[in-house]
Amino acid sequence: MFNTILIANRGEIACRIIRSARAMGIKTIAVYSEADHNALHVDMASEAVLIGPPPATESYLNMDAILEVCEDYGVDAVHPGYGFLSEKAEFGERLAEAGVAFIGPGTDAIQKMGDKIESKKLAQAAGVPTVPGYADPLESAAEAAKLAKDIGFPVMLKASAGGGGKGMRLVDDPADLEDALRACIAEAESSFGDGRVFIEKFITTPRHIEIQVLADSHGNTIHLGERECSIQRRHQKVIEEAPSPFVDPEMREAMGEQGIALAKAVDYVSAGTIEFIVDADKNFYFLEMNTRLQVEHPVTELVTGIDLVEQMIRIADGEKLQFTQDDITFSGWAMESRIYAEDPVRGFLPSIGRLVRYREPVTGAFGTSKNVRVDGGINEGDEINRFYDPMIAKLVTNGETREEAIRHMRWALDEYYIRGVANNLGFLAAVMMNERFVAGNLSTNFIAEEFGDRFIADQTEHKDIYLLAAVAGAVHRILELRKNGLQSRLMDGTLASREVTIEENQWVVVLNDQPFPAITNSQNGNLEVRVGDRNFVFETQWSPGQPLFTALVNGDEVCVQVERDGSIYKLQHMGLTAEARVLSPLAAEMLARMPEKEKPDTSKQIMSPMPGLLVSLSVAEGDEVKQGEPVAVIEAMKMENQLFAESDGTVAKIHFEPGDSLDVGALILELE
Repeated sequence: MFNTILIANRGEIACRIIRSARAMGIKTIAVYSEADHNALHVDMASEAVLIGPPPATESYLNMDAILEVCEDYGVDAVHPGYGFLSEKAEFGERLAEAGVAFIGPGTDAIQKMGDKIESKKLAQAAGVPTVPGYADPLESAAEAAKLAKDIGFPVMLKASAGGGGKGMRLVDDPADLEDALRACIAEAESSFGDGRVFIEKFITTPRHIEIQVLADSHGNTIHLGERECSIQRRHQKVIEEAPSPFVDPEMREAMGEQGIALAKAVDYVSAGTIEFIVDADKNFYFLEMNTRLQVEHPVTELVTGIDLVEQMIRIADGEKLQFTQDDITFSGWAMESRIYAEDPVRGFLPSIGRLVRYREPVTGAFGTSKNVRVDGGINEGDEINRFYDPMIAKLVTNGETREEAIRHMRWALDEYYIRGVANNLGFLAAVMMNERFVAGNLSTNFIAEEFGDRFIADQTEHKDIYLLAAVAGAVHRILELRKNGLQSRLMDGTLASREVTIEENQWVVVLNDQPFPAITNSQNGNLEVRVGDRNFVFETQWSPGQPLFTALVNGDEVCVQVERDGSIYKLQHMGLTAEARVLSPLAAEMLARMPEKEKPDTSKQIMSPMPGLLVSLSVAEGDEVKQGEPVAVIEAMKMENQLFAESDGTVAKIHFEPGDSLDVGALILELE
């Protein structure tokens, strides 16, 4: 077995690989950029080496620097994780020349499957069904228009070298085709250095389901079942699960056979994933093959009990698979949520900043749970910067049934505490509460159909708003008791033994501007809150300053994130973010009479919603624009984002030029 492995990656996947290598007794070498000198993967590895400045092109994509570390530290093998160099055939070739093993497939398979045009042709030759379309690169907008007319709208434009949702555009209207093609080519060139784009039919109401394969160098190829990856936004996966609620055993066997056939067609060795688009009638079509470990691999690990990273290492070392297809069994259900530093209110745009508070869920309020796994790669105090992917961690839960996995996920999301950067925790919690999601009625259109372009956490529907009002009342009562010097006696039960009654108080809980009459009292050691005609009895050890209010409420476990900001309690629970005031009836009446403060009108100002590069302006000073017209394009994380006019007007002043760097909130242009 290898003695030393270098991990050519960062963040949570680098930490994940280190954990498996440790368990196997293998020494690990981490590489890091100047931006990652305090990163968790640097702390976890046996040794860590600085390889360059923050930009990935000068560090994590710098083959020369990584190969130099391999030579200096006597590295036996390199695990690339995903992204960066994981699907660069040249990297595998250079490692082979240096006598270092690549923990992944051969370069020929990477080249063939990394090219979407070539892979589609190979799939067709192997008898794997493919999406109707044209596999040759588009030569012009006119050719694209002709082919799209032949296929029929909607169509999908795809970069041949694409991946991770980059270089893809869905086009419903022929009038949008030319602009979409331009953006697609630009994004493909920026992300992959390859501007080739092809066109295919878009399957309506599609599901995205993929098959995990494992293949050794001795001719053995098996599959480990499917993963449902239909919950996506802008072609980026957000929530994944295994198995799929849509796939039956016969369909699983058929998809698995097709995945194995394609892997054998390219002499594939290592872990790999064949992705399929599936229609409502359970017809499946080859989409692409990812010749690497997938972000969502943990859900497969939890339902099969197989460590995929360990298997990749053993296969790269020349070992035979120790199990056959008949040995693979599936147990229970697993679900993964990707935790991103992104702002749901701003259309899920990336957020940067320092993690001033960071606490991963332990589900330890009532005992540690074996049903929660966090694949993280970050510490409290770390900075989310503009150089890398904004994913913070992966939260994975499992149970005997899908319902149990969802239940654990709901609780864990409520316990996940992040402050300092905008994040998608509330959005993920709202998905877990969504009736359509719970029913398993999924498609890649799910987020757009259920949530639209953005998510506003304080407008989320809550399953029990009275409970949340009661929590606000309980928090306020505990603070009042503390103020009166009674909290400690209440909490340790001495009041109960003395049968002391603390007089009840009448309040109005104003929760997101909605008033709830409430009565709080503490009697015989119990804390009770009556909201309307419902009574809530709390058993809790919570004390002011703790970010998580955990309690048994009428015998049920409840966890609510709570912060105090002056007279306001900020609560976060099950996807809803709420502001609560606990007021006397008179104060509540006075508050209701206060005039609402008008928000400033910013519709005439086009501001950058994210840090990025101003790619282009489609207007000049003096131009007339209409609401909804595109005015600028910003590139962030190698993704192009178009900005639109929010109102009619005339361009009065342009403050930036194409090529300029923009901060969040930078005023690009003004209308009058």
